[in-house]
Amino acid sequence: MHTIDHLKTSIGGISAACIADLRETEAEAFRKARPKSAAKVGNGLPGFFGGVPMHWMNDWPTPFPILVDSARGATITDIDGNRLDDFCLGDTGSMFGHSPPPVARNIRRQAGRGLTYMLPSEDAVAIGPLLQQRFGLPFWQIATTATDANRFALRVARTITGREKILVFNGCYHGSVDETMVRLVDGRPANRPGLAGEFRDLTRTTDVIEFNDVPALEAALRDRQVACVITEPVLTNSCMVLPDPGFHDALRRLTRATGTLLLIDETHTISTGPGGYTRKHGLEPDLFVLGKPIAGGVPASVWGMSEDVVTRYADYIRTKEPGYSGMGTTLSANPLQFAAMRAALEDVMTDENYAHMDHLARRLDAGLTAVIDRYRLPWHVARVGARVEFICAPGPLRNGGEAEAAHAPELEAAIHVALVNRGVLIAPFHNMMLISPATSATQVNRLITAFGAVAAGLAA
Repeated sequence: MHTIDHLKTSIGGISAACIADLRETEAEAFRKARPKSAAKVGNGLPGFFGGVPMHWMNDWPTPFPILVDSARGATITDIDGNRLDDFCLGDTGSMFGHSPPPVARNIRRQAGRGLTYMLPSEDAVAIGPLLQQRFGLPFWQIATTATDANRFALRVARTITGREKILVFNGCYHGSVDETMVRLVDGRPANRPGLAGEFRDLTRTTDVIEFNDVPALEAALRDRQVACVITEPVLTNSCMVLPDPGFHDALRRLTRATGTLLLIDETHTISTGPGGYTRKHGLEPDLFVLGKPIAGGVPASVWGMSEDVVTRYADYIRTKEPGYSGMGTTLSANPLQFAAMRAALEDVMTDENYAHMDHLARRLDAGLTAVIDRYRLPWHVARVGARVEFICAPGPLRNGGEAEAAHAPELEAAIHVALVNRGVLIAPFHNMMLISPATSATQVNRLITAFGAVAAGLAA
């Protein structure tokens, strides 16, 4: 059992020396299992800056990126023939499994009819009503990423309110929207550390407070200068933070009272159910965004608007000077997106699939918690629907500041590689695991067993 002094001088209750030993041992095992990958990508892929097509591929804690040969359902196979139970699932981009059959069929069908032509297809005729029925808002637009969708929705919010500021919660994640790249540093708003080429003080037009802090929210909205509050229903990108009872009710009440719009970003929390956290918990946003998994892995996003927002925006459009709105990209709302999205909405994001996902996520939550309790580790597990996360610190966490303090990068990296070596892949940037419709009970049991083996070694 860990002593109090040991906990004070360790990371997540584990000594730094033990973590370093685990990471070195597991890194060597990873390399030995992947000679072909090491030869092709161990020194970087030729022609790419940093040796990778996108910089975050170097952020995986493995000695070099896994070079994937194929992915089917909830399994990834690398070029060395190693099969991994995939609980990362493209960090939610493939939340419903890799190449769900209905999506793959529609992609094949559309591929012979053209990929983009700046005009709707018959699939688009079906998608509008599907979005209305599923998510509740009456008017929709399609973009290519959640970043785009959030950016466009915030433009509309500022347009119809005549206000410049937005409000975010410390620790939030909304893609690469510039205005959301702020943090509380020693209690004061500041640009998020590490931003490349950002010369502006983003806090001039963005306020930031802690999640679950209703008095701070009331104070931030009091002067009626905030156009929009943008938030996930649950903070998900840095140690999961669940809302306190009554927090969302207070958020909606205060935004309405101050003429502030509310944007709910469900890109990660769509794990909750077919209509996301919004439908399950009766939230009433003015604006709604969903990216990543909405088209089964094809780059696409949607953003919805309430009747009031559209009425006010239409009034603006009737009187505005002619010219480009600054919203939209040429490849947004293309027929490949329509085809994949229709299949996802009609045949993949079903009540039956979500019931399967939720059942196994509960099993995973219980299994990981049992391991943590067995070895008396000062960790905890958080869950929102089919999204599960183990956190190497006591919990539950209440805000982004606590989540940042709970993050243990070295320990988490060591665990990640150790799990890969035991046939399990989880998200690289935090300890997130997703259950897909293709995930099996056997895969969940293997993850629990692998996590137990790693925890036993760390706790010895």
